[in-house]
Amino acid sequence: MLDEIGLYFQQNFDQYLSYVYQHLGLSIQAIGISCLIGIPLGYISHKHPKLSQMITLSSQALRIIPSLAVLFLLISFIGIGRAPALIALVLLGIPPILVNTTVGFLEVPAVMIETGKGLGMTDRELLKRVKIPLAFPFVLTGVKLALVEIISSATLATYIGAGGLGTLIFTGLGLNRMDLLLIGGVSVAVLSLAVSILLDYIIKRSVD
Repeated sequence: MLDEIGLYFQQNFDQYLSYVYQHLGLSIQAIGISCLIGIPLGYISHKHPKLSQMITLSSQALRIIPSLAVLFLLISFIGIGRAPALIALVLLGIPPILVNTTVGFLEVPAVMIETGKGLGMTDRELLKRVKIPLAFPFVLTGVKLALVEIISSATLATYIGAGGLGTLIFTGLGLNRMDLLLIGGVSVAVLSLAVSILLDYIIKRSVD
């Protein structure tokens, strides 16, 4: 098995790197869009309890729908390729970011806000100097959870021609090639673990 894996890398290393770049590129783009949507919605929802409940329930409903089902549904409307895969991953990434952002702002101690007001801070200054710094670790935790899920689920993008490390996994399944299955699966696991460790470090530093 090790010989087969070594031979694959000798003969197909450039192709392997292209799969990694495709996987990371799709995942980074998806998490970026998820943040652009999820963080503002989380901030808005913490200020409006009724809206918060509606948004939270909607986001949780999105998590119930399997990513593969979303992909096949999107194919009916926009065909195959990168676009439907990106939309499905964004829908997967929004809920943890939204929920953790909402919780983060709700967890800001009222005494800190009152102290800021007592010092003459405006609402914008309170947001910039008190609320965002205190909510930031929660937001990052949501981003970490979302990105790990996105990287793992991006393997499904292969189904609709969006490339990535899933190509190795599904090729391995189709050809009964255990070496390809291991290379693809371990690569995805390593990427997820590396992202988790990096963001845990950033979260820890932000708290300290």
